[in-house]
Amino acid sequence: MPLDSTLPLWLKLVFTLWVLVWAPTYWWLLGPQNYLWLCNMAHFLILAGLWSDSRWLLSMQWLAVALVGTLWGVDVGVAWLTGFHPIGGTEYMFDPAHPLLTRLMSLYHLFLPLVAGFAVWRLGYERRSLYPQVLLTWVMIIASYVISDVERNVNWVHGPFGMHQELLPPLVYLGALMVAWPMVILLPVHLLMRLAQRRGWWPG
Repeated sequence: MPLDSTLPLWLKLVFTLWVLVWAPTYWWLLGPQNYLWLCNMAHFLILAGLWSDSRWLLSMQWLAVALVGTLWGVDVGVAWLTGFHPIGGTEYMFDPAHPLLTRLMSLYHLFLPLVAGFAVWRLGYERRSLYPQVLLTWVMIIASYVISDVERNVNWVHGPFGMHQELLPPLVYLGALMVAWPMVILLPVHLLMRLAQRRGWWPG
């Protein structure tokens, strides 16, 4: 399949409109610390990647959101049908203490991988995108630990699945998280993409 050098204008405009609505709304409802979440930061990097037709940026963010969005959707879907969270971390979607608008806008976890995936399908997957995305992930994890409030547990820097952990010393847990996130979230998607490219299932 031949690669396209540019992405459709409609996609750029629609996603720009979404970010223009989403970003100030999240700031108003949740404050600026919420942008430290990797999936929230992905909005701005995907937007930049769309307008610059950058396969580097879009491939990086495809790694960041593909598996996270899938697991988020599975957890919400199963919990909606059964009341049981098989993974955890999405309990807030069913908590009336959180504003309904916040919960509705959080459904972006479902379409963000579609946007990034479509863009990467058009431009091709950049096989060298894993390393800069790992570096960016580490930077955001450290920033979340240093800057954000402990109770927010941004990027799960104080405990997995939205919970706070006390089993390990905080810095030991943080180090383990910095190893686990690339290994569990980023690497499987990268390896699957490389396999798909070698088999001719995905352009790039």
